[in-house]
Amino acid sequence: MKTKIYNLLFALIAIPAFSQVGINTANPTATLDVNGTLKVRDTQMIPALPGYTIMVVNDGTFQVAKVDPQIIIDAATTASGTNASVYAAKKTTGISLLSLGLFPSGFRAVNFLATERSIGNAALFSDTDNTYTIPSAGIYAIGFTFKYGTGLQASLLANSPGVGILRTRAGVATIIDNRPFSGANLILLSLTISETSLNSIYTFQTGDKINFGLTGSTALDVSLLGASVASFYIYKVSN
Repeated sequence: MKTKIYNLLFALIAIPAFSQVGINTANPTATLDVNGTLKVRDTQMIPALPGYTIMVVNDGTFQVAKVDPQIIIDAATTASGTNASVYAAKKTTGISLLSLGLFPSGFRAVNFLATERSIGNAALFSDTDNTYTIPSAGIYAIGFTFKYGTGLQASLLANSPGVGILRTRAGVATIIDNRPFSGANLILLSLTISETSLNSIYTFQTGDKINFGLTGSTALDVSLLGASVASFYIYKVSN
């Protein structure tokens, strides 16, 4: 008989261990539901975040949860206005000019690669068509520079070649800006300056693809392209 009574008492004592407990609430919705303020008078100071998680409170349900500190760092970085559109690249070797059927006549794109970026997210650039994809609509600043060979040629350049920026939108390719190499010709030495750049701002739509290349370039010496240098930068400045 005593054994049965002891078993009953132990069973009754164990019930609260598996139930929900409320403080200042008759209807707890968690293992421990506190309806009120909380004070912790002594906590350990840690020297660094690795190996720890941060406790946060849901403003709607008031439920406490753990969060990886990196999530908070990333959110703070985003809130501070980090420009995720920034991208820059430089090509000093292996330059070739690519021509696609949708390109306007005379335009050939420089074969930039994502691995040649100096800053920016590689996912913004495609090695398939050598394009930067506009991540969000707005106004962008662009700079593009091309030095053909040594930048000074011992002959006139036929077809007035220069640099150009190509935008492809909904399958339609359009040269949005271009500038020829300097028309200055040193007659006595027969030299032509063959280095130029574009620096301006442009309006784009999300998903626009941007190529950087040369215009009027069909007569350029392929051997000189190997000694050429090309670079560009692009970033969003405004919505």
